[in-house]
Amino acid sequence: MAKEKNLFYCTECGNEQTTWFGVCPACHAGGTCAEAPSSKKKVHASKNLLVNDPVAINKVTAKDEERITTGFSELDRVLGGGIVPGGLVLVGGDPGIGKSTLLLQVCQNMANSGLNVLYISGEESLKQIRLRANRMGDFSDSLKLLSETNLETIEATVLDQKPDAVVVDSIQTMYREDIGTAPGSVGQVRESTNSLMQLAKGENIPIFIVGHVTKEGTVAGPRMLEHMVDTVLYFEGDKQAVYRIIRGVKNRFGSTNEIGVFEMRNNGLNQVLNPSEYMLEGRAKDASGTVVACLMEGTRPMLVEIQALLSRTNFGQPRRTAVGTDYNRVNLLMAVIEKRIGLQMADYDAYVNIAGGMKVTEPALDLALVMAFISSFKNRVISPDTIVFGEVGLAGEVRAISQAEQRVAEAKKLGFKKVIMPAVSLKNIRENDIELIGINDIKEASEQI
Repeated sequence: MAKEKNLFYCTECGNEQTTWFGVCPACHAGGTCAEAPSSKKKVHASKNLLVNDPVAINKVTAKDEERITTGFSELDRVLGGGIVPGGLVLVGGDPGIGKSTLLLQVCQNMANSGLNVLYISGEESLKQIRLRANRMGDFSDSLKLLSETNLETIEATVLDQKPDAVVVDSIQTMYREDIGTAPGSVGQVRESTNSLMQLAKGENIPIFIVGHVTKEGTVAGPRMLEHMVDTVLYFEGDKQAVYRIIRGVKNRFGSTNEIGVFEMRNNGLNQVLNPSEYMLEGRAKDASGTVVACLMEGTRPMLVEIQALLSRTNFGQPRRTAVGTDYNRVNLLMAVIEKRIGLQMADYDAYVNIAGGMKVTEPALDLALVMAFISSFKNRVISPDTIVFGEVGLAGEVRAISQAEQRVAEAKKLGFKKVIMPAVSLKNIRENDIELIGINDIKEASEQI
């Protein structure tokens, strides 16, 4: 009989080796070697494996299951139309951003609609959860609370209660006794997520798991964690601001470009059904360097205010600051303006801000940034009833962007009178109640200011 081999793994990155090591060959961390428990050791006994016969794809029957609504249309949109039974959803975000508050409100909505929901917390006691819930209104007895971190106990409770949905807050506090590492380690997070995934698929129960993020903004734990789950949602926003944005970065059952906008209030999070109007509240209408742009987040057009400020530098090296957009893109567009129009901005400090705290990377922002820079440089005000969008190339040309008709329709709905856009996109627009100005290059854009 062949001798069973020991298996060792790194507690930092999860790299597995068949021999003990002092320094991990993958992440080069020292003192992180741990022996895997017997449940993780690989046994190669092919003659004892069960064999499943392959099945032709046309013989596999699959029907679209009815999704479970979260009670928030904004969140349902990001999820692709609601919660898929048996789906495993990872919700990440900075500490204090509102992840637990949002999921507790989702549990409240589902329980009040008659579903049995189990909320499991490894960070708070039952009294602490209740104190947080007091400001959210009435709760149904269909919502059950459990304060537990042992995965074996949690699995037994779920199998006994058979809830319609489960929330686990957070995955970094969960542990399995057969994994000889502390909660939050790579091995514990990986094995805990794997156990919850098997539970969700086997019992057809949707499970939400909360994941903390690192200082780099990614979910703490192995990268494999995001590959294991069906959906990854990131909760973004400044903790000091009232707005929150939930963004889908992975979704096996829907689009990954959708976002949901929420507002933090005393009674919890309220969804913002018209984020364009919300983002433009209180904007200055008689200041140079400001312009409204229309961006697409998935299928939704959103209007945001672009603010640019140019001032002569008092230092040898001009200062450039960008909040909410790519810093390198700002430098590139300023170089294009200098080369193609002749406006000398090399000795100017430049500050760019996307009002409302949005983080924007879409190329359609380019033309609005260029016009904001020119407006600030010339100290001329762009008409407040004007909206701008378009991509700008290195030659100064204004290139076409996608979904131009939806952007124009959104501008019209919010009362804007003029749209400055790429000339090549005009052929796709059928609107006649709003002035459309086609731009071929940034020189023509400069003439509009």
